[in-house]
Amino acid sequence: MNTVAIGSSPGPSTTRLSSQLGDPNSGLRAVTECTGSAVVVHVGGDIDASNEVIWQRLINRSAAISIAPGPFVIDIRELDFLGSCAYAVLAQESVRCRRRGVNLRLVSNQPIVARTIAACGLRRLLPMYTTVETALAPPA
Repeated sequence: MNTVAIGSSPGPSTTRLSSQLGDPNSGLRAVTECTGSAVVVHVGGDIDASNEVIWQRLINRSAAISIAPGPFVIDIRELDFLGSCAYAVLAQESVRCRRRGVNLRLVSNQPIVARTIAACGLRRLLPMYTTVETALAPPA
């Protein structure tokens, strides 16, 4: 079961959602922030085959609340492990977001993430940024 608890709002146009992802042993934590048309998901812990369904549900539900022009930002800097199943979920959601006029943007400072995305041919679908602030900035 995936429940979302609405916390206090940091600002008048910001809503902060904290996801309690059901299984306390899943190793996955997430906080979702909504500001205007932008949605930012901060993720920590591990993503692997044991919690792939929870990860997919989190990404699908968070993407569903993002509206064009977005962006939909996923901050994975606090992840300890990102399995191949997680990249597949991100790529699939990126395609769905683009159809709705929303750009999915990934935030990571881990070189292995950039290498994996490049090796899998996912650079176009999963553009990477080093900070949430740069991911939220309009394209130059």
